[in-house]
Amino acid sequence: MHTAIFSVYTLVGLTAQLLFTSRMLVQWVLSERARSVVNPSLFWWLSLFASLLMSFYGYLRQDLAILLGQFLSYYTYVVNLKLKGKLRRLPLILTLALIVAPVALLVSEMWDTQAFAAIFLNDAHIPYALLALGFAGQLLFTLRFVVQTYISWRLKESVLPAAFWWLSLTACLAVLAYGCLRLDVVLILGQAAGLVTYVRNLMLLRKNS
Repeated sequence: MHTAIFSVYTLVGLTAQLLFTSRMLVQWVLSERARSVVNPSLFWWLSLFASLLMSFYGYLRQDLAILLGQFLSYYTYVVNLKLKGKLRRLPLILTLALIVAPVALLVSEMWDTQAFAAIFLNDAHIPYALLALGFAGQLLFTLRFVVQTYISWRLKESVLPAAFWWLSLTACLAVLAYGCLRLDVVLILGQAAGLVTYVRNLMLLRKNS
């Protein structure tokens, strides 16, 4: 199977990964200053906008693993911004637009179910075994935020527990392998950058435990 490493869509994906990397750098720098793992609001805003862009990249790339993975993660970012009290500072129309944007994108793509299946569930485009690997990685990335959101909701504050970072590390390795097999430079660069911050945060947590 031949897949171009660079395409006209690469810039969209790289911009999304730059935002994802920026959120980790912000969190990392602030954590290093505090000598403990911190959870800034900017982390979640960058996550939100990066996820929107990455969803669009998944659509352009015709990659269901990326598309659904971002769709599921997006709303955990919304919940964390709500827990931090950031959404109520926005105009209602803007808040509603942020909430419905991924749904509108997904519905528009799935409107013609036959065309959707022909494009996104095409074994000749992405072999099912490879797609399963991508799904597994994206599911773990989503699961980390489900765990994080559940713990945060129980504590009534947004936190980043150790389980979040362990799931991040495992998901990162899975998606990195998927990106290498897909020759997807966006995924490769993005996960390589994230790998460092996940390991460093685990080191900080261990040091402060």
